[in-house]
Amino acid sequence: MKRQSALVVFSGGQDSTTCLFWALKHYDHVETVTFAYGQRHSQEIQVAQAIAKEQGVKNHLLDMSLLGQLTANALTRDLAIEGEEGEVPNTFVDGRNHLFLSFAAVLAKQTGITDIITGVCETDFSGYPDCRDSFVKSLNVTLNLAMDYPFVIQTPLMWLDKAETWEMADNLGQFDYVREKTLTCYNGIVGSGCGQCPACHLRQRGLETYLERRGH
Repeated sequence: MKRQSALVVFSGGQDSTTCLFWALKHYDHVETVTFAYGQRHSQEIQVAQAIAKEQGVKNHLLDMSLLGQLTANALTRDLAIEGEEGEVPNTFVDGRNHLFLSFAAVLAKQTGITDIITGVCETDFSGYPDCRDSFVKSLNVTLNLAMDYPFVIQTPLMWLDKAETWEMADNLGQFDYVREKTLTCYNGIVGSGCGQCPACHLRQRGLETYLERRGH
């Protein structure tokens, strides 16, 4: 049985697009919200809007450019991308998921939506603190109290690694779509990306692992 409606925090990347297809399977009505926070390239917003349009779901674009004024990092400034594997790279934006989910909640309440879907996961190699299950559960309680509204933050990818995320996309019948049309690359290249940035490395390793498990 499908739940009624959901709002997907949506960047047009592998994770959020997989979450979008998951939502379309489990909900009768789905909308997306994309944030313009001064990211390195406008392609992210363009890809998100294009995918939402192709899938027939409404996309809300919110201006969060203030975030880029508050924190210096390689996603909002013209800085070289740095970071050792297993450490938080300089593409980490302090407070991003906190703010995104909080603003998504305000939007969701105005549109009568209770379920907010985000693609965060604890298995993220970089260990982002605002991708942890404990953070999401804590914020969920805070949002419910702040707005006296029964929000449910859904995290379909929380305990999946990248290979398992590819598997989910495949099980949803959207493997090729996610592989070819999503934008994960920090340098703004759709699909397989630049092959050099940390996001591309993580995505490609997950893909190769899944294809090995699948047998081709």
